[in-house]
Amino acid sequence: MDPIRNPFAPGARQRPPELSGRERELKAFEVVLDRVARGRPERSLVLTGLRGVGKTVLLGELRAMALRHKWGAGKIEARPDAELRRPLSAALHRAIRDLAVRHRAPDRVEEVLGVLKAFALRANKSDAKLRDRWQPGIDVPAAQGRADSGDIEIDLVELFTDVAELAADVGTGVALLIDEIQDLQPDDVSALCAACHELSQSGAPLVVVGAGLPHVPAVLSASKSYSERLFRYARIDRLEREDADYAVMAPIEREDAGIEPEALDALFDASGGYPYFIQAYGKAAWDAAPSDPITVKDVQVAAPEAEAELAVGFFGSRYDRATPAERRYMHAMADIGDSPVSSAEVAARLGHDQPSRVSPQREGLLTKGLIYAPDRGQLAFTVPHMETYLRGLAERP
Repeated sequence: MDPIRNPFAPGARQRPPELSGRERELKAFEVVLDRVARGRPERSLVLTGLRGVGKTVLLGELRAMALRHKWGAGKIEARPDAELRRPLSAALHRAIRDLAVRHRAPDRVEEVLGVLKAFALRANKSDAKLRDRWQPGIDVPAAQGRADSGDIEIDLVELFTDVAELAADVGTGVALLIDEIQDLQPDDVSALCAACHELSQSGAPLVVVGAGLPHVPAVLSASKSYSERLFRYARIDRLEREDADYAVMAPIEREDAGIEPEALDALFDASGGYPYFIQAYGKAAWDAAPSDPITVKDVQVAAPEAEAELAVGFFGSRYDRATPAERRYMHAMADIGDSPVSSAEVAARLGHDQPSRVSPQREGLLTKGLIYAPDRGQLAFTVPHMETYLRGLAERP
């Protein structure tokens, strides 16, 4: 089939397959938008799941929904080596600009922008030279005595309150979307929980929508014991068979093409229902098919190409982030069996009688988001099918 028309290629004009089977989450967020805009209290939302299940794409769709409701919306991606102030300032600046076009009091908008600028400027170290100081690009004077204490918890509560009040002025709300939320630094997690708690008490129209790995609830709970009351958690998993088939057939049919039932069976077996894999195998099958419809033979011919692409862009890019010692730890996990596995058994396979002997490797992998702890003493890969990839590697560290 024509590779130029490939509906699974990155950037193709289609409803992303990651959104198939996510109607429940989309409808739930629709309710959140309506409730908050009406001044009714609502919890913030956290999406959790393994890599490759489409959390980031779903997060982008939720942002688009907020904008369609005329909300202010800003999105950031947390990074383990970066504090929250700077990216958060940029995201809320975008949200305030969304609100400003409908606000009838420019002075009021500038007042909130001044508070945002004061908050943002605290990202600069006190001893930083003038030429090294970051400027947030907000063309109003920084406010004094509001969101500028330097204590992120105090400042974030004050900033969220002021931004939410600006949204209330125009009868809408603000959505702050945070991807990879597990990578926030501990102080920033604590501040975020405190700010969400304050918003829930006052019914202010600002919601946080986070997305991250399965252990995010434990990260939030370790920061603030009351976090379980602040967030509604939605587990995003692989697609059910019906939704996975739709994710394959819908884009193909929009190109006036078809696929045989046996080919759908083969694609589901290969992808396991994970949206990222569905897209990879679907793209390869389309390119491999000489004619319409796509057959099971086309899928079989395409599978090695899809697997090679996944080995580099999905598995390999993450494997390469690990140190040689961490890679040995990952191989030990894979050799034991499918996730989850016992940390004690991993240590034993590596020749140690106590898990603490290899705790630096374990902690390094946890910090890099390559593994997580689904339960005490248990470990699992954050990447689906990582065990299979590791067992297939010809060389080991």
